[in-house]
This record gives sequence, structure tokens and C-alpha cells, in this order.
Amino acid sequence: MFNSFKEAEGYILDIPKFAGKNEPEVTKEFLQELGDISRSIPTVHVAGTNGKGSVCAYLRAGLMACGYRVGLFTSPHLVDIRERFCIDETMISKKEFTECANLVYERLEGFRSKTGRADYRPSFFEFLFFMGILWFCKKKPDFIILETGLGGRLDATNSISEPRVCVITEIGLDHMEYLGDTKELIAAEKAGIIKGSAYTAFVSRGENWSDVIRNKAKEVSKGFIEVSPENIKNFESTPQGIDFSFHYGYDNCALFSLNTKAVYQAENASLAYGALVLLDRFDDIRIDLPTSLGGFGRMVWEGRMEEVSRGLYLDGAHNEDGVKAFLASAGAILKDSKGSLLFSMVSDKQVETVGTMIADSGLFDRIYIGSLDTPRFAGTSRLTRVFEPYGQISVVSFASVKEAFERMESERGDRIGFVAGSLYLVGEVKAFLSESERGVNSD
Repeated sequence: MFNSFKEAEGYILDIPKFAGKNEPEVTKEFLQELGDISRSIPTVHVAGTNGKGSVCAYLRAGLMACGYRVGLFTSPHLVDIRERFCIDETMISKKEFTECANLVYERLEGFRSKTGRADYRPSFFEFLFFMGILWFCKKKPDFIILETGLGGRLDATNSISEPRVCVITEIGLDHMEYLGDTKELIAAEKAGIIKGSAYTAFVSRGENWSDVIRNKAKEVSKGFIEVSPENIKNFESTPQGIDFSFHYGYDNCALFSLNTKAVYQAENASLAYGALVLLDRFDDIRIDLPTSLGGFGRMVWEGRMEEVSRGLYLDGAHNEDGVKAFLASAGAILKDSKGSLLFSMVSDKQVETVGTMIADSGLFDRIYIGSLDTPRFAGTSRLTRVFEPYGQISVVSFASVKEAFERMESERGDRIGFVAGSLYLVGEVKAFLSESERGVNSD
């Protein structure tokens, strides 16, 4: 039993994050013991490689604009583990976090005794998911949005039985050691969340992996909407953000004005809107689609081309497709000027591919490398080596992210600065920026 939030958090963080994966049947069995909320609360299930968190955030914003209370389970967190559990935009309290952790622990003991599964131990992600389920059961929001972890078919969140809408974002090459080494194999894993109880909204690129998802949606789901680049028209960057129109169905159109400079959010917002269109097809659900667009326009998602101060953007891009989208947005912001970049990555990502993409873009002539506070850090020598052939780029490395950030900011002047390469990196920057802000406010 845990007597405090710190004690509960410490226990959970000590669970191996990428080990001890359980059979899906056992995970589902324990979920049924806790209560399958998808049967009583309309649930949207979101999978994919890039954009999952943004799609979840736009969905929440659209539903909240319509007057609904929305439960959101998402990952990873940037600064505080409690970010993973929210009702509307308020994360779980430390007291409730501790209570839910204790309840999972208690119910787990009973489940082991009842089923004879004495060796069953939820993984890091599973334990948090079960906590989320118990919290949502208590809070009873009008809707629940569940984001998968790194997978789909074998993901803990896929133990729910009756989602209303399944959403699949862009497919990219990430977590290949778990999901497969081609986009088609990865798409098949992600499409494993599609169920007969649900409609499906998904990104389409006119590539083979899109066919995998489309075929599964046709075979299993109640119907689908696909979002392709051809559906997004009249795109325009404005001083406030981006404007565009999303065209779907036979003759339907939605007009968006988003509070972001991230070009890629046009696709994510359109996909979320498509999910709301599908939710509205259920007889027991009413979505005021025009009203939902107001929520989309107000939404700000941390760490996704987030402007934290004038001319300083944080983006969690960390794989090939994510960095491609980041560079498109950075290029639109920089126009013909050069930018400064704080860069770092973890070792199991496509370090050389991503670094070369950044260097070849020609967008940055100053790169600051900070050592991440994680054993997974790719290493300073590996990161700097990527940029050695590019003599026109100044590369400086530092013993910590904070030192690298402070140097970049001291030298930036009127230049535009970016932070990208890892969600760990964005989380570290946001953590010390938050500490600095609290220090200023306490004076």
C-alpha cells in the first residue's frame, strides 16, 4: 500500500517500461475484473505513429466546446506523470493518483488469488492504464479518449471491447523492434484496434500501408472516413496560426482556424473532426459540429510546435516522419532566415537518418546538443558525428540540456530558436522553464 503520491509514483516508475509484456488475454481478463468502461461511456480509441496526442487533444477540445466532460488517457508525459490522466484539461490530483494506484494494487491481489495467476504483474503502461480506468469509472465523464502506447493490436488499451470510433494517425517507421520493419507491418499492428462496434477515421497517403488500414476498416468496422492531403485545401499561414478547409464525404466541408504554426496540425485536426462526424452518427450521441470548431481553434497542445516565448518553439519530433513534418513547419516559420536548434535524441531512434534530414534541410546554421538525463541518451559523440560533414553548421555540445538551452538563448538575439529530437528533450526544457517561472512568480 502507498502512503503518498511520491511512494506510488516511485513504485510505478520502478516497473520495467519495456519488459514483462503480458498476453493480451490476461490484460483483458483483468480489465473485465476492474470494469470495461467502453460499454458504459462512449470511448474513442486512438493509435498511429505520429500525431496521436494532437488528435486526442483536438478531440477533447471539440467535445468540450459542445459542453461535454471528457476523460483523456494519454502518453507519454512531459514533466508530471499525472499529465497522463485528465478530465477536461485538469489532471488527476496527487491524492486521487495515490488512491487509484492503491486500488489497482488491491484488485490485483484479489485477481491473482481468484484466477491462480500468481505471477501476473502489469507492465508500467498497463498499471497506469488500469489506474485511468478506475479513475474514469469514479468520475464518469461523458466521453473517454484513450491513446495507445507504442502499439495497437497488443496494446493494453486494446483490451476494451466496445469503442465507438477508432482513429489511426499517420504510420511511420518507429518502434520497429516491436511492431515490424515495414510501414505495412506497422499499419497492420495499429489497425488491430479496429472493432465491429466502431466507425474508423484514418490517415491515407496513397501508399500500401493505407490500403492495409482501409481493408481492415472495410472488413470489420461500421464505416470509415479517411483523411488524405487532397482533403485539405485553401491552406494559409496567418500571424495567428493556420487556416484551411477540410472536405469529406460527397459535399461536406469544415473551415478551420487553428492557433498553431505547425503545418502538420491541419491533418491531425481534420482527422479529429472526422472522428466527431462519426460519433455523431450514433443515435445516443449528439455532436454540434460547427460549435466543435471553436474548440479546435482554441486548442494548444504542449510540445508540438509550441511557442513558449517569442520566437522559441518546442516540438517533440523524434522519428523520420515526425522530423519531416517538423522541418516543413520550421521552414514556414523561418522563411528565408536561418534558425538555431537545440537537438538531442535517444539511442534507439533513427539518429543518423534524423540528423542528416536536419542538416540537409539547410534551415539551421547553429546546433546545440544537450546530454539527456536518461540512460537511453544517444551520446554526444554519436550526435555530433552526424553533422561533421556539414562545415557550414556550427555544432556545440554540452553536459546537460539546461546548459545547451541557456547557451542557445544567450546567443539567439533576434533569431528564431527550436527545440526538437526527443520528447525527453522537450520534457526537460519544459521542466526547468516551469521552475524558472515559479521562481519569478514567488519573488
